[in-house]
Amino acid sequence: MKKTICVVGSGAGAGPVIYEMAKAGHKVIVLEKGAWLKTEDYSKDEISMTRRDVVTPLLEDEPYVIEYQKPNGEWYGRSNADGGQNFWNGSMVGGSSNFMSGYFHRMKPVDFKLKSTYGDIKGANVVDWPISYEDMEPYYEKVERVIGVSGKVVKHKFLEPRSTSDFPYKPLAENYVSSLLDKAANDVGIEMIPNPRAILSSKKGDRNTCYLSNFCGSYACSSDAKGSSRAALINEALETGNVQIIPKAKVFHLQTNGLGKIIKAHYHSDDGDKYIEADVFVVAAQAIETSRLLLLSENMDFPNGLANNNEQVGKNLVFSAGGVGGGIIDFDDYTQEEAQKLNMPGNFVNRTIHHFYELEKDGKKAKGGVVDFLFEHANPIGKAIRNKWNDDGTLLYGEAFQQKLKNYFTKQRKIKFEVFIDWQPNDNCFVTLDDEQIDKWGDKVAKLRLQHNEHDVAVGEIMTQECEKVLGAMGCKDIYSSIGTLPPPNLQAGGCRFGTDPRNSVLDANCKAHEVANLYITDGSSFPTGGSVTYTWTIYANAFRVADAILKELASIK
Repeated sequence: MKKTICVVGSGAGAGPVIYEMAKAGHKVIVLEKGAWLKTEDYSKDEISMTRRDVVTPLLEDEPYVIEYQKPNGEWYGRSNADGGQNFWNGSMVGGSSNFMSGYFHRMKPVDFKLKSTYGDIKGANVVDWPISYEDMEPYYEKVERVIGVSGKVVKHKFLEPRSTSDFPYKPLAENYVSSLLDKAANDVGIEMIPNPRAILSSKKGDRNTCYLSNFCGSYACSSDAKGSSRAALINEALETGNVQIIPKAKVFHLQTNGLGKIIKAHYHSDDGDKYIEADVFVVAAQAIETSRLLLLSENMDFPNGLANNNEQVGKNLVFSAGGVGGGIIDFDDYTQEEAQKLNMPGNFVNRTIHHFYELEKDGKKAKGGVVDFLFEHANPIGKAIRNKWNDDGTLLYGEAFQQKLKNYFTKQRKIKFEVFIDWQPNDNCFVTLDDEQIDKWGDKVAKLRLQHNEHDVAVGEIMTQECEKVLGAMGCKDIYSSIGTLPPPNLQAGGCRFGTDPRNSVLDANCKAHEVANLYITDGSSFPTGGSVTYTWTIYANAFRVADAILKELASIK
């Protein structure tokens, strides 16, 4: 019997569910808060995409309240509309997957059993996942085929087990700098390997190959080569005729029937408040907003928020800890031919280090992480702004500024690295609702407390020091690095942990709510920990896994 599936959101956690439900013949209704932008609507306009960020809500319309800690230990909240970090990542069909850089790494077997492998960490709420890497592996492989991952599998000491020998698409075109990084890493005894990307190196159906624009991160793809939920999944699902997308539909309440089931999803629209009735409800609104929606959906049966009678919704929010670094490649240190190859704008760096996925100090092992290498973002306005100061901090202008810009754009290039390690879940990193601040619709906004764990800083410092050695061996100048304690807004997970015990988790192993029979959550909210990689590949894979579980359950209904 065909059923109606209501999906809240349309990004990486929603796309696989929309795709699989539609292909199985079920009716899928997608409620997307943002607009329905198509491929032809996107361009490489730096002003709109990164300077003004028109693809995210205005903070005065949809703020968050961020909590900060005073020296005496007390916490106080301040709206980020008054200044502060912006946690919106793209409000439109396909969500933030439209703007990802597509750095795709699988989580490794150890990531699913951190506590049993390394034990407790002071101040952290580390637990094992209720599923294993072996449970997820078939879906990692499915993402490679369906979303499209380009790269080359190279054996190294932390290579995760694979059911296939290589990626389905050949590596993307690489810049000359990749070979220099390989040699430099080898010289200092570090394994450097190619980085897989969710970007097509050859045509796939209606999606075209990458045209090497040099603008990936923060920009939607104009050729659909990037494996966004919109381009890779939703467009194909629409061809079944079983999908209805309702854009500009902000879901604010999930109504239950008093018997442990959702019956309606209420949403704000330009035409007033409306609702959708369905048999199954799938929420994938990104971690913060997913927790907020459940907390907003309180009623007599769930006075603390939907599926929150154990008060676990919003708890143990995780991001990605780590840091950044880089150095300058001075073209005067190379031949003219080499400099021309280094300055080629479109080709990828695509180099990564997994060498430090596990660290050992004083005989004790600890989880490490991953490092991705890349060129400085291509945005010319941003580059110019960062160069407007003299070394003494005074403003640079006139001919001196012109000459500095000419040198910066023509005589050198900045190579960067980004370090990704586990953000330890803890009691002071969570989502609640603010009692005073409301959004433009009159709904309570999310209040975020975002405390990090010092363990993460210590691991990050070890890894950045090793990365500096690579840049030093390559001959880079002005090498720097820093460890961040602020969470990266585009890498958020947790808040609705899955687990086997309903007392300390929100969802079961198949991401169905313990307390709500027809509610599934398929974004990164279910993750107890995040691994030392970017989350998108695992979100995709887990959503495909959960989609299979939903289909199996629907098939059992007479």
